Amino acid sequence: MNLRKIMKIVVSISLSLIFLVIPIVSTGCGSSEEQTLKVGLSICYTGPVAWKGKPMGDGKLDCIKYINEELGGVKGIQIEAVWRDNTYDASKATTIINEFINTNCLLFTTCSSAMMTASAEIANRNEMPGIAVFSAPALTNPPQHIYAQMPDYGDDWAAFAEYYMKNIWKGEGKPKMAMHLLNNSTGAGALAAAKLLADKMGIELLPPEEHAATTISEIESLTRIKALNPDVLFISSTPGETATIIKNAVELGMYPGMTIACAHASFTSALVELAGEDTEGVYGVYPTVNWGDDVPAMEKMTEYCKEYHPDDYGNMDYITTWAEGLIIAEILRLAVEHVGVDNIDELTPQIIEEYGFKKLKNFDVGGLHGPVSYVSGDNRLSKSVRVFQVKNGEIAPITGWVEAPLIPYSFD
Repeated sequence: MNLRKIMKIVVSISLSLIFLVIPIVSTGCGSSEEQTLKVGLSICYTGPVAWKGKPMGDGKLDCIKYINEELGGVKGIQIEAVWRDNTYDASKATTIINEFINTNCLLFTTCSSAMMTASAEIANRNEMPGIAVFSAPALTNPPQHIYAQMPDYGDDWAAFAEYYMKNIWKGEGKPKMAMHLLNNSTGAGALAAAKLLADKMGIELLPPEEHAATTISEIESLTRIKALNPDVLFISSTPGETATIIKNAVELGMYPGMTIACAHASFTSALVELAGEDTEGVYGVYPTVNWGDDVPAMEKMTEYCKEYHPDDYGNMDYITTWAEGLIIAEILRLAVEHVGVDNIDELTPQIIEEYGFKKLKNFDVGGLHGPVSYVSGDNRLSKSVRVFQVKNGEIAPITGWVEAPLIPYSFD
């Protein structure tokens, strides 16, 4: 056999192998013998808000482990969790969302509104559905492809403001409210609701103050606030910065005296641990039950938390993402049922959104937070919160579930 014939045979074999491989490579998730449902998880495991990101990452990964190992996955198919540490860095978040899109993840989630803000433009442009566990109004208004797992920071402000006016404020005229806000979407979300609703609710808003995630003292900003003689201070931030603000307020003799309340990003056991007895009497809004509450999902969640991440026990941030894991599984289940379990290679992010996200109806996350439903025009999946207060060093609920009606935001 001459060299030319040998080369023709080699080329022919090579092309045959390429055509055999192409269908396997190009079909995306679930086309190999071990089919999986791939989801991207962008987590703040390290960095300036690790005290929030770590328990949240632990909760979602533990829940997916439970779904895969005890429930057999989704319709017998394992969830493949592709998680990345964004370190609460916007530039890393954008790199991560591009990776999720390019590696054929079916949906993605972020723990924080700030990291979803960094990811949202790319996700929306690529029609990649995402869930922000903690969200801000600008992410879902107008509704596109980003969903809020629970009520957002604007809803927190509205719920507390209503509670304050009905149950705490006893003075004449309008109470004066100061706001201390993290300088990203966490703070901006609460301020957006306050600007829209405060006057109608009979509240006078004072000029807001901002702080960074790296702050170690807010004496200067609180001195400005003190000079305005506020009746209430509302903080929308994360635990470390909130602890600094509360301790500084105590140092300046502002608290006890005025009322202090927090949006849900900071109102967990980490805050109480960091600020200690200075948090006694502080109010907060949170969208889940507390540890030990008598709800169906509590026993299994507690079992996994104590076995795999005992340091997270008592931190309500873990609860939020255990619920997230259950929601992910339900979204995937609905979409798999639509295409058929033997056709999961046909799944795309667009099918996941249309036949998963948008088919959610009164899904129960084991009682961990409000029922999960998609309502056209409202990309918040759960719509109820509770007001809590620190009592004897413990975070205790002081209201039942409070519905968070859709606030008519208008963002450019």
